[in-house]
Amino acid sequence: MNYIKTNDSEKGNPVKLAYQDFGEGQPIVFIHGWPLSQKMWEYQIPFFVNKGFRVITYDRRGFGQSDQPWNGYDYNQMASDLNELILNLDLKNVILVGFSMGGGEVARYLGNYGNERIEKAVFMSSIAPFMLETESNPNGVDSSVFDGMKEGISNDRADFFSGFGRNFVAIEKNKDRVSEAQVQWNWNIALSASRKATLDCIDAFGKTDLRKDCKGITIPTLILHGDDDAIVPFEVSGKKAHQLINNSELKLIEGAPHGLTFTHHQEVNQSLLDFINA
Repeated sequence: MNYIKTNDSEKGNPVKLAYQDFGEGQPIVFIHGWPLSQKMWEYQIPFFVNKGFRVITYDRRGFGQSDQPWNGYDYNQMASDLNELILNLDLKNVILVGFSMGGGEVARYLGNYGNERIEKAVFMSSIAPFMLETESNPNGVDSSVFDGMKEGISNDRADFFSGFGRNFVAIEKNKDRVSEAQVQWNWNIALSASRKATLDCIDAFGKTDLRKDCKGITIPTLILHGDDDAIVPFEVSGKKAHQLINNSELKLIEGAPHGLTFTHHQEVNQSLLDFINA
């Protein structure tokens, strides 16, 4: 495992991010979802390396093998972490792929740092542009849902993620596509994350308004979503992102749940490849 030191520190020590870097060619940076780690991309890494791309994955602060600081779980800091990764590796002509919560990093990175080093962007099962229901964002998610998630994690994190993980891949509908063992593995990954990070990130992905960031995106963008996503429904997020991002391309995968990288990885990989090569 490789590590970079970010520009953020805790008690005098720089926060380190764990990353993997495989292959040669145009770089694709994959940003994982909550509460998983870069290990969620194991179906994408070999596929794109074998297609001639350089594939970079990393663990968000607080997750996987990255440091677990007490603070810094807001999108400005996490976009800064992504920027540090891109600068440290001197990446150019990057394809950014953000899954679920990772879509927030994509949006805020482009909003804060621009697209000088970025060629294309992908929002996959993404929370962008704004999940929370407000007067200006009707048909969003009521704040009580996010508060309930935090309460469930605070009371019994292991039990909460047991149920969440099954809904993540809609296991009852996708038993022919994903195993109970995979669900258990995802549960193990979720519990390896910092409890504090897991809780704080709910406010980040649930209550951060990324609409301004999305409106400013001018590079080619793909909105990739499952039409059976019960965790981040398309109507709440992907549909609105498609409307906000000028000339964005929309791809709905029929029957796919939130965790489509596990259940529909062949369709996901082909959709990504078609978009990148277009």
